[in-house]
Amino acid sequence: MIKIDKVLPAPHGIAPVLVNRAPKLVLPFGDRSKSRLRAVLGNGAEAALFLPRGTVLRGGDLLVAEDGTFIEVQAAAEAVLEVSARDPQALMRAAYHLGNRHTPVEVGREYLRLEYDPVLADMLARLGVQATRADAPFEPEAGAYGGGHKHGHDATFAEDYAAAQAVFHEHHHGHDHDHGDGHVHGEHCGHKH
Repeated sequence: MIKIDKVLPAPHGIAPVLVNRAPKLVLPFGDRSKSRLRAVLGNGAEAALFLPRGTVLRGGDLLVAEDGTFIEVQAAAEAVLEVSARDPQALMRAAYHLGNRHTPVEVGREYLRLEYDPVLADMLARLGVQATRADAPFEPEAGAYGGGHKHGHDATFAEDYAAAQAVFHEHHHGHDHDHGDGHVHGEHCGHKH
């Protein structure tokens, strides 16, 4: 069992000859979003990932095993919806509605890509854009506050929410709530969800 606990995010500057020689770890987005994972490398070796919480692996990232060997991350092809439109405004409207649903979205130059979902495919059709099922690597946008995408009930969502609230309070209520320790205090501390 190979233990992996370090990531070198692309572009990492490691010589291509070393990257080409490295075993591959091919994972769909869901597994690339996990900090603890057991997986089988392309060469058949078993690996255990112990990465910092909130790590989202991208295709092209390099993992470093305990013994110093490199493993290249590759984004697996998975069932996605490819969204396109002749009208850029329609595509922007689709992006807005997907964002409103906190759907992870990959934003390309002239397309959006999301995990395949028949309900969203129907919504997108009603918005007047083309949504086609395909098998392709999925690399959604990183979250605005911190690492990658967080679902509303992940343990880290509360931390992200608190960070967003702290930023909001600092910018909208002056600095009288800020005691210099990076936390905002006042009547809004301890949000209940």
